[in-house]
Amino acid sequence: MRTSAGILLYREDGERAAGDECGVDVWIAHMGGPFWARRDEHAWSIPKGEFAPPEDPLAAALREFGEEMGWAAPAAEYDLLGTFRQSSAKSVTVFTAAADFPGRAVHSNTFAVELPAGSGNVRDFPEVDRAGWFSIPEARLKLVKGQAQVLDALLSRLR
Repeated sequence: MRTSAGILLYREDGERAAGDECGVDVWIAHMGGPFWARRDEHAWSIPKGEFAPPEDPLAAALREFGEEMGWAAPAAEYDLLGTFRQSSAKSVTVFTAAADFPGRAVHSNTFAVELPAGSGNVRDFPEVDRAGWFSIPEARLKLVKGQAQVLDALLSRLR
């Protein structure tokens, strides 16, 4: 099984109407590359990436956040939210922290893809092409389906 580690930053929004899933916003990222370019619904993810033991999962999550955002994760007290199975072949260990900062431009690392396949033309694409703060209801529509359980775990922790 492939293992990933990621960071789910959240902020509490006191201006949101009561009953709107705790008035919490989360920081999520739109996946880059040609497959995701024209998709919005279920095309976002928490910033995360693969790691292999003996690497510490939190160290991996912080490294991956920096690689995908182009800037370091905020200085905060990160807590283990849990390990979540995303598919039969992948699990993600998620750390969470409260942070509040204005939206920032993303300067992600890149990956190479041959387009069209077999053409010999290789292009680089960002792993993440944008990121931002979204309410929990918005994030439920944007996140890949396997990560909805991460939002539920965060809400349970905050209640």
